[in-house]
Amino acid sequence: MRKNKFWIFNLFAIGALFIVGCSAEYETSNITGWDYNNPKNGGFQKVPYAEQETGPGLILIEGGTFTMGRVEQDITMENHNIPRRVTVSSFYMDETEITNYNWCEYLYWINRTYTDFPMIYKKALPDTLSWREKMGNNETYVEYYLRHPAYRDYPVVGVSWNQANDFAAWRTDRVNEYILIREGVLTMNPNQQNEPFTTDSYLAGQYEQGLNPAGQIADLDPSKGGYDPTTGKFKARNMATRHVRMEDGILLPRYRLPTEAEWEFAAYGLIGNTIDERIIERRLYPWDGHWVRNPQETFQGDMLANFVRGRGDYMGVSGHLNDNADVTSPAYSYWPNDYGLYNMAGNVSEWVLDVYRPLTAEDADDFRPFRGNVFKTKVLNASGSVAEKYDATIYDIYGIEQYLVEFKAERGGKADRKYGYTPNKKRLDSVENELLTVVEQYVADAKKLLENKQIVEASLKIQEVFDNVFEDFELQVEQDAELAGYTIQISPMLRSGMSDYIMNTPGNVKMREVTAEENIKRSNYRIADNIDYLDGDLKSSIFYPGSGENEPMIQEFNSKARNEDFAMYQRGKEKKLGNVAGAATTLISDNSRVYKGASWKDRAYYLNPGTRRFLEQDRSTSTIGFRCAMDRIGSPSGLGIFR
Repeated sequence: MRKNKFWIFNLFAIGALFIVGCSAEYETSNITGWDYNNPKNGGFQKVPYAEQETGPGLILIEGGTFTMGRVEQDITMENHNIPRRVTVSSFYMDETEITNYNWCEYLYWINRTYTDFPMIYKKALPDTLSWREKMGNNETYVEYYLRHPAYRDYPVVGVSWNQANDFAAWRTDRVNEYILIREGVLTMNPNQQNEPFTTDSYLAGQYEQGLNPAGQIADLDPSKGGYDPTTGKFKARNMATRHVRMEDGILLPRYRLPTEAEWEFAAYGLIGNTIDERIIERRLYPWDGHWVRNPQETFQGDMLANFVRGRGDYMGVSGHLNDNADVTSPAYSYWPNDYGLYNMAGNVSEWVLDVYRPLTAEDADDFRPFRGNVFKTKVLNASGSVAEKYDATIYDIYGIEQYLVEFKAERGGKADRKYGYTPNKKRLDSVENELLTVVEQYVADAKKLLENKQIVEASLKIQEVFDNVFEDFELQVEQDAELAGYTIQISPMLRSGMSDYIMNTPGNVKMREVTAEENIKRSNYRIADNIDYLDGDLKSSIFYPGSGENEPMIQEFNSKARNEDFAMYQRGKEKKLGNVAGAATTLISDNSRVYKGASWKDRAYYLNPGTRRFLEQDRSTSTIGFRCAMDRIGSPSGLGIFR
């Protein structure tokens, strides 16, 4: 039976009410001599704690040292994944990929919760059209793969990196909410319309729904008014209580995507190839051996993963299918690796947390290597307390502005656009342009508000587009006699496209990037956004001017903290050297994220965990899914014991 740590603590804290003033013995501080958990001594609390509870779906991955990077011949000639020795801390990882059924649960919760913000649901929908091919008949998967029960245990695909992170945040809050309900701190509250529980808002004291008075924790701080020092007793009618704190060890750390190093380490499962401190044999794949078929007598010849054997061979010959999967396969297919993780090779490739750079291997730390740090902190009000949480949807205004530019270019650049039946094409064009003009004006107004640091007000301006502008426009079309019988499509397209630029949802605590002024005395970092660290220098520019006659240009560049006109990984920025503005200079950007592993559509080369590829964080394919990870807090191996 699982040890209920919080219940033990709750009894302990409540029990303290009855022993105050008695001759009970308290644990004493080894540095001050004052008692813990004693209101007479100030009430500093020390709670019983064993170790971190394992969250739902997770397996402990004991960390260690390994050689990260390529172990096979570099047949793609990319030369961007050189082997290097790194250390990974212990962490938790999902046993399987996130499945369609997991995602449908997520969608159901969003649809039921954000009743006033339907665009949030739209943003969470996977791109089922990622299955569609110009020269293939994949409409079956377009229509059925996500929601049909036949595919419920298959990995979800068509999910972008952004969507995967949103899912991880939602999962964190649902798991922690359940823990508090389980321990009696909260009551079951399934109807949290538009203001759901979040871990951050609860810890900030900004979530008060469903608090169970009988399950609250006694606050032993005598200054809170619950303790009478003259009598040595608690005031029964004025008993001070408090929220669960992080110090209580009850709430779990955040679910998140694994880093590239963590994913690769977990995929190899080298725990099965070690004696003492030696790795006796490296692995090409997550299993022992250098073959993709099972060598065991019982299963001899069976495929060990779901991948493409050769051109056109996705599943084998009828009557003896070699992997029993035409596209993906159920999450619990094949054999797990030595950590107990399924499908770490094949089935679907998986998103990881890192920003893609070819030279990450040379730049990243050798302890917990990662590229993509953006450091944030909670927004504080004038009194120094955590600012009130968002009660509105927050949008990426600049992203919407760029989206509209691209939308107009795509929509207006097609002379042969087909409208279906309409008697007046010119009138339709006029109506569409009117809508675009109105939406652009709202975005421009929102941008001005944002420049004045009015973040919420700017997003409310965009919200007006969803709540009023589109509705009024569609009503106008319905009443337009010249467009009778024609269902206009531009408003749902804009509604769908703009929904992708939601940055934050109601109920979340306000966050911001830390500033350089706050970090004046920091030696380990200065700025908040470190994605471009070691990338924005002159030498990493595509058009590195060299030296000598170009010395003035070098000095000009070095005189600025960052000159985006020369930055290598900013597309279309090299204007000063004669490039056409907007021309692509590289396929890599700050939004390029790494994905690992092979998919059902890849050849055996990518089954090796050391391979790496990249895709923009807002894009998705039918071959990329993900699984979540969680930090291991405390002892790497359990029970906090040095062995």
